[in-house]
Amino acid sequence: MKRLANIGITLIVTIVMVSCWTDNKKPNFQYMPNMYEPVGYKTYGEYIGFPREMEAMLPVSGSIPRGWIPYGYKNTLEGKILATQELKIPIKVTEDNLSKGKELYTIFCSVCHGDKGDGQGILVKREKFLGIPGFNDQGRNITEGDIYHVMMYGLNSMGSYASQTSEEDRWQIAMHVLDLKSNLNGEPLWSSIQKKSADNEEVIVSDEKNASNEAH
Repeated sequence: MKRLANIGITLIVTIVMVSCWTDNKKPNFQYMPNMYEPVGYKTYGEYIGFPREMEAMLPVSGSIPRGWIPYGYKNTLEGKILATQELKIPIKVTEDNLSKGKELYTIFCSVCHGDKGDGQGILVKREKFLGIPGFNDQGRNITEGDIYHVMMYGLNSMGSYASQTSEEDRWQIAMHVLDLKSNLNGEPLWSSIQKKSADNEEVIVSDEKNASNEAH
């Protein structure tokens, strides 16, 4: 009995000592490694079978992100003129889009162009950049397409914002810029005119449908 008691005490002490040394967050033994180790490749990991054994590789040549639509206007003077004349905002003028456009404009544009679009942003006031015109300056043909094109490629001292913003972001910013231009010119907001035009079109379409139904 004494021998069994000694063995029991030894086992208890051993278990206590081992449990104290064990890291609860990282088990000492993995009975089923597949349950612990990730099957997928780790980001920037090194694996045999990859070129230079690097997991991180460039996308296949010619591939594009899901949902991305190629921009069909070139980064040339001719391309800018065409975009200025032809491009129109493809998303609806809604309060959500206008609000998001204002928010994005404040983040990306107001530091140079100013909160009012008058070219008096904080960087201009601090003389970091000079000669930034207002959106209502004479000689500037600011249209929906012009704004989008400039954000895509940049112009003069302004760099491209294509990598920082999505297609929808740029159109939302364009909406806000056109409203700022209207304010500076003392005109009705561009967005309010678009909303009225859209409402009138809906009324016309509705009337045409009703007339067609009555005729049948």
